[in-house]
Amino acid sequence: MGNDGGSIPDRRDLVKTKQKAEQADRANQSRARWFFCALSKRKLQEPVVSCALGKFYNKDSIIEYLLDKSAYGDGDTICGHIRSLKDVKQLTLSPNTTPTLDSKVTDDSLERSQFVCPFTMKEMNGTQPFVCIRTCGCVFSLAGYKTMAESPSGSPKEAGEEDLDLCPQCQKKYCRKEDVITLNPPPEEEERLRDVMDRRRLLEPPKKSKKRKNPPSQDEQPKKKRETSAQPVINSTVASSKAVVSELAMEEAKRKATMSDALKSLYGEGKPKKKETFMTMGTFTRYA
Repeated sequence: MGNDGGSIPDRRDLVKTKQKAEQADRANQSRARWFFCALSKRKLQEPVVSCALGKFYNKDSIIEYLLDKSAYGDGDTICGHIRSLKDVKQLTLSPNTTPTLDSKVTDDSLERSQFVCPFTMKEMNGTQPFVCIRTCGCVFSLAGYKTMAESPSGSPKEAGEEDLDLCPQCQKKYCRKEDVITLNPPPEEEERLRDVMDRRRLLEPPKKSKKRKNPPSQDEQPKKKRETSAQPVINSTVASSKAVVSELAMEEAKRKATMSDALKSLYGEGKPKKKETFMTMGTFTRYA
């Protein structure tokens, strides 16, 4: 076990210990959420939409998913809560127009965000929390929104609008409790947004199903149709057959008028009718 030039094994070599789970790169995860579409994994390109849970999507990707649910393998897991385009809101984003100091950094670089907050000019890259207003789609950083929302607005509120505020960018009305959505929220905030979405859907009026109208019954038919149906309909074939029968009867009468007495005697014409007895009753006798 020794003095042979070998190494002495220790406990780490003899006993297999449980390996630590691989931790995902948080920087790459944050970059994927803020720079790429959550459904198609392609880079965000305007028009960009967001759902009630604060996720980013390219609008064309959502349209492809709604037309064909099998277009993306994990589409139902990612955006199964999106039923139509009414469940997403197109975002009003402010482009990042600040010049770069490094000439190597371009607009297509992953380190440079395409969009910024219109008030604080902070880049939307995941380092700062951002929010959007559901009614109008305006996007701000959380710090810029709080600064502008707390500042007094010049327009007075009407009666019954105590809970409504005006968007600091487009001046549209919104509810601060229900309409402010955190973009790419943490799991706890995502659960709260899901509860708000479910509660809002419960308040939606039920959809009216379009049913086919049953054909009207005989009692519901118009009176005109009843009157026309009550009148007798003379068929042309029946009228022509009656004319043929009358012509045949006339020809038969003419033939009998020209008939001799001998022929008439064969048909029993001109002879008194004999009383039938029980032997001939109900039978045909030619010379009776």
